[in-house]
Amino acid sequence: LTPEFGMGMDGVLKTRAHDLSGILNGIDTQVWNPATDPAIATYTTPRGKAKAKAALRAEFALAEADGPLTVVVSRLSEQKGLDALLAALPALIDHGGQLALLGTGHKALESAWRAAASHPNVSVHIGYDEARSHRMIAGADAILVPSRFEPCGLTQLYGLRYGTLPVVARTGGLADTVIDANPVALASGVATGIQFYPVS
Repeated sequence: LTPEFGMGMDGVLKTRAHDLSGILNGIDTQVWNPATDPAIATYTTPRGKAKAKAALRAEFALAEADGPLTVVVSRLSEQKGLDALLAALPALIDHGGQLALLGTGHKALESAWRAAASHPNVSVHIGYDEARSHRMIAGADAILVPSRFEPCGLTQLYGLRYGTLPVVARTGGLADTVIDANPVALASGVATGIQFYPVS
């Protein structure tokens, strides 16, 4: 209903706002079930997260570290905010973080992410592998979803299912499905992740 996201139809949609409703995406909870997932034989309960994390570091050739292990499973595009994340990568690394990325997309971003993988705390796999994405989401501390716009998104929902903190841009379905860890949500015990804005 805004000029930013209305794509020229925001005026018409505003006049019909009372007729509009949204339907969130959902995930297949049988396929994305950490208790039965054949891709992550490292654990069947949340207590096994440390084993999954160690296995993920080994798979991505990342050394043991004290900071958070973050992952991205995404199409590599500006819509998905992967250029902004690339720019923020030095700050993540300087604070002890690690990043494992799985994705494919714009060739310039693929090349830039390959170059970023020269750092020992960054590992990049260009392409897509369903089983690997399960292992990544299972073993990570946080899944990063910095999309500039996102009608809904699924990876943040996978993260929630696997006990992996979603760190998402406050936009569209990301804002609808992740409850920001603000003081009120924390005090109420309902926070499920971290939202940020703007994507910068």
